[in-house]
Amino acid sequence: MFEVYRKEVMFGGRKLIFETGKIARQANGAVMVTYGGTSVLCTAVASKSKNDADFFPLTVNYQEKAFAAGKIPGGFFKREGRPTEKETLVCRLIDRPIRPLFHKNFKNETQIIATVLEYDFENDPDIVAIIAASAALTISGLPFMGPLGACRVGWDGKKYQLNPKIDEYDNQKLDLVVAGTTEGVLMVESEAQELNEKIMLGAVDFGHKEMKVVINAIIELAEVAAKEPIEIEDNIPEEKEYNKIVKKFSGEFEKAYKIKEKSERVDAIDLIKEDILNKFDEDVNTNLLLSVIKKTESDVVRTSVIKTKKRIDGRDNKTVRKIVAEVGTLPRSHGSALFTRGETQALVVTTLGSSQDTQIIDGLNGDSKEHFMLHYNFPPYSVGEAGRVGSPGRREIGHGKLAWRAIHPLLPTVEEFPYTVRIVSEITESNGSSSMATVCGTSLALMDAGVPIKKPIAGIAMGLIKEKDKFVVLSDILGDEDHLGDMDFKVAGTKDGITSLQMDIKITSITSEIMKIALDQALEGRKYILAEMKKAISKTRTNLAENAPKIKVMKIKTEKIKEIIGPSGKVIKGICENTNSKIDIDDSGVLKVASPNDESLDKALKMINDIIVEPEMGVIYNGKVVKTVDFGAFVNFLGNRDGLVHISELQDQRTEKTTDVCKEGDEVKVKVIGFDDRGKVKLSIKRVNQETGEDLDN
Repeated sequence: MFEVYRKEVMFGGRKLIFETGKIARQANGAVMVTYGGTSVLCTAVASKSKNDADFFPLTVNYQEKAFAAGKIPGGFFKREGRPTEKETLVCRLIDRPIRPLFHKNFKNETQIIATVLEYDFENDPDIVAIIAASAALTISGLPFMGPLGACRVGWDGKKYQLNPKIDEYDNQKLDLVVAGTTEGVLMVESEAQELNEKIMLGAVDFGHKEMKVVINAIIELAEVAAKEPIEIEDNIPEEKEYNKIVKKFSGEFEKAYKIKEKSERVDAIDLIKEDILNKFDEDVNTNLLLSVIKKTESDVVRTSVIKTKKRIDGRDNKTVRKIVAEVGTLPRSHGSALFTRGETQALVVTTLGSSQDTQIIDGLNGDSKEHFMLHYNFPPYSVGEAGRVGSPGRREIGHGKLAWRAIHPLLPTVEEFPYTVRIVSEITESNGSSSMATVCGTSLALMDAGVPIKKPIAGIAMGLIKEKDKFVVLSDILGDEDHLGDMDFKVAGTKDGITSLQMDIKITSITSEIMKIALDQALEGRKYILAEMKKAISKTRTNLAENAPKIKVMKIKTEKIKEIIGPSGKVIKGICENTNSKIDIDDSGVLKVASPNDESLDKALKMINDIIVEPEMGVIYNGKVVKTVDFGAFVNFLGNRDGLVHISELQDQRTEKTTDVCKEGDEVKVKVIGFDDRGKVKLSIKRVNQETGEDLDN
């Protein structure tokens, strides 16, 4: 019934297995890829009818099934719901390297679905999913100019490691994902512990070399299992006719792209496009015409940059736009900053919370807690448009995670700074690399809030214009240079090293030489940006904002945990209600108290100390008589702890009745004189009087 094709290779010391022909046979391409004990099924399907859109309608979906890890989903519905942050990020990770490899004239709606079916808790499914997508497309018959390979590269301080296992991540100073073809690299995504440019470039080269075994395996699978390729016209008949007319407007486009101010430039270009559209009748293929116009714009800009080495706004290829950085923009926030670079601006706000504010993440590895959150928002007004405002899209989640990776390596540990930190970056203007503006603004806002980051962090976006053998690498690219160029290369880090590197390209690949030039140029730009940021704030503030929560961390004996919690949580709830505080305590005895102010914190700590402190022999305490009996008085001291003052210990002379000396409600001083066999405390009032010379009545 099945015609199964299988290919097996060794990759990073583990078997990588490709299998097709048994599952999802109605898809254009379907491949199950297994790496170790992790399996991902990826399907590729394209609509049979051509879409008239002026863009390629490609959709990538990555989904982690709970059954893959032997779990039942949480929540009321007990089934997988909206994509998690990780699923969204892996969708982007798959999309970015495969998109530039489709034929330029292929506009059929295409969908890639990668489903995690088995997970071994050792091999991350993201790399497996990229490889599976490449294999499914390569055998599908769709006009995909692959295959591509992918891998994860680690660095332990001495050597690179190919596809480290999940339990090895913490020992790595680098987490880098690279994808590419045999010709060169297409995509890079990474987080690093302040590594220099040489190590980062070496990691990319190492990954590119190692992934070739995957590419060759997919080629061998395609040789026996691939479907007949779909024929695509290299030239659309109307395109030549449209080109003749549009080319006549090249001079006008050239003048428009010399306008430095973005909104004026956009208005001028829109008028030219309107003039061009008026040259055609109603039967024109509008989307094709717009595509031809865009190509003409691109040629004008690219040719100008290659010939003159001058850019749209008049800068040379290395100059960074003017920067204005300020902190304390929102005085009532815990920390805030406004970072402006040219026509890109980010308003970034830091909010500090307690451990109860941590984000709980439900993934295939189980629940985990995140103490640092970075949320990036891109409202339509930032580019002068009116649009829908709703939940964050893939772009916002992806840009936020990129900034998160850049900042994360420089944050203090929870032990050093016991706060949950949330960053919100509102992009209020955008004309090129708002994600890198978020990195700069976040660094400033954290320092303004008093978060002891190890060093300031800055980010810069690099671009590329490449025509045959000639190319120019551009520092701090504009939005138009991003759209019309060949590369978006983002580098973030400190003065001493890189913390995050992300690269996407629109051509089939770039060389190691170009990457080296881009990294060196980015270092120069990053140092300039850090110097400008230093003018706003040079080091982290030593004090937190007045309205920031006050947190105290202490270690208590584990046997005291029950006493603090109390029956049904009665004691800990009482402390929280009486002091308006939040208390978190774990099984190891680490206790955290978060209060809105110092007064509440001191009150909560006193109540806790009264519970956990042990009475010491010979020490005098303040107490209160809570009960009198014939043989003495019970006195409450050290919080809820009670002790007995025997009738013989009330005063020097003989006492006939306890109430002759004290009664319920009396405030007294008592001295610890011993403990009985059951651990009950023996107290004395007369010995206090003997030491101090005070009478009980005084």
